Amino acid sequence: MSLTAHDLINAAKSRIREVGPEELLAIRGSGAPIVDVREPDEFADGHIPGAVNIPRGLLEFEVDGHPAVANRTAEALSHRERPVVLYCLSGGRSALAAEALQRLGFMAPVSLAGGILGWADAGLPVALP
Repeated sequence: MSLTAHDLINAAKSRIREVGPEELLAIRGSGAPIVDVREPDEFADGHIPGAVNIPRGLLEFEVDGHPAVANRTAEALSHRERPVVLYCLSGGRSALAAEALQRLGFMAPVSLAGGILGWADAGLPVALP
């Protein structure tokens, strides 16, 4: 059986947690890192304030070493137990990314439903470099 990208995204969304822009604001207030999984040129066109850019194609390779995600406060606490918010343009790549982080042992990865498009449609700020 052959699958489409849309099939993979729908399957991922059934296994991960998605949040809307308002819930993202609350999660961000708790200090959870926000990771933009789009390509660097997309990130440069505008991103959620405070987000770091780790492209989807590099996420699994860079997530442990990125200072925004890696725990820096106490060795006894695992960063894999902290919430990590992921977003992309519309929510597809970030759903796949959240599922990948779950497979890597992250306990609370979440995807922004609607991506940065939904964020901007909600009237929330988009930062430019």
